[in-house]
This record gives sequence, structure tokens and C-alpha cells, in this order.
Amino acid sequence: MRLNKYLAKAGVASRRESDRLIQEATTTVNGKVILDPAYLVQPDDVVAYDSKEIKLITESYVIMLNKPKGVITTAKDTHGRKTVFDLIRFKERLFPVGRLDKDTTGLLLLTNDGELANKLMHPRNRVPRVYEAEIEGRVDEKTVNRIERGVFIGDGDWGKAEFLEQKTIKKRSTVRLQLFQGKKREIRRIFEFQNIKLYSLQRLSYGKIKLHDLPEGKWRQLTDSEVKLLHK
Repeated sequence: MRLNKYLAKAGVASRRESDRLIQEATTTVNGKVILDPAYLVQPDDVVAYDSKEIKLITESYVIMLNKPKGVITTAKDTHGRKTVFDLIRFKERLFPVGRLDKDTTGLLLLTNDGELANKLMHPRNRVPRVYEAEIEGRVDEKTVNRIERGVFIGDGDWGKAEFLEQKTIKKRSTVRLQLFQGKKREIRRIFEFQNIKLYSLQRLSYGKIKLHDLPEGKWRQLTDSEVKLLHK
């Protein structure tokens, strides 16, 4: 089994994130630092991540969190800022499925199942994420069409979102958008490059899992049927 897949199946991170972690010299096999994600782990090898031995998980878990504003999506922060793991107490090591930036609120999935996380995040699987944004003014039809076709968002990237709904009251609008790829800060960068002021951003759903009435800052474990929906 490749080392990146081993880390994913041991609940350390998604396979893509495991590539990065391995290349940062966090992982040893039989006491030797391995930098190659494709290194083949043998059945008798002892694999350690962050100086702690890891083993393949026997049971996978998925939880959902309603992330508040000002909380960052990471396990540790060198600046002492509050992280999502300050809000969660769970019996198994978990990691986020993708990220929400510090000022974005709403649905965040966390799991110990690296293969599931990889499936959910990979662009080719086109797993939809629905967001609600509060903006200044109203997005005109021409700009809507442009964003739905794809717009430049800097750093060589193009962003694309489907407009599901737009409601305008006085000088502000509430817009619901659907994404299928989830590039870094994609919606914020889309609005920034279209000169649209964004006041707030919340993720409402990931795949078929919806936030519903889960209070902000609270979390719950997904049911077996909900986890099956994610696998589909």
C-alpha cells in the first residue's frame, strides 16, 4: 500500500493532504523519515506520523459542525487562534473535509476516513456545495451569466458558481450559490474580482448533507444513512 493511502486509511488526512504531510517530513517508516508519498508500506512496517505510531482504522466516523466566524479550520495554530478542534471532543482523531476560511460560517464535515474525504473533495466527482452570501446591491443578469461560465479569480485560477436564488431587500441581496470544485476562498475571490462587496458567507450543505437547524458552534455525528448518502 502506498504511504499516502496508508495515512489516509489511518485517519491522518485525505490522500491529497497526506501527500503534503509526507513531503514535510512528518512521517517515518521503521524509524526512517520517508518523503515519497508513493513509498510502498509492507505488512510488517511500523509507520509513525508526528512521532506517534499509526495503524489502519477499523471503523470510520463522520461528524458535522456548524463553524462560527473567527474559528480556523486546522488542527493546530501557531498564533494561538481558536480552531474547530477547540469546539469538538471526539474519541477518534478527525480531520476536516476541505476547509472553510476564518470568516466563513456553516457546515464543515470532519472524518477519520481519508478515502471518503478524498472522494468528496476530488473535482472529478463534482460533489455540490451550497453557500449563502449576503452582498451589497444586486448581481445583474450579465454578471450572473459571466460567473456561471467562469471568471478569473487571480493566481492563475478561474472560479465558477451556479446561482440558485437571489433575494434583494433595499440595498442588500441574499444569494445562494452552488459550487462543484471548492477552490481556496473561491466565492470570496469571485465577488472580489467582480467588485461586489461581500458581508457574510455561510455553507448550507455538502453533497446531500444539510446544515438545517444545528446551532452555531455545535456538532453531531452523522447517522449511518447520512454516511451512506456521502458515499453515493
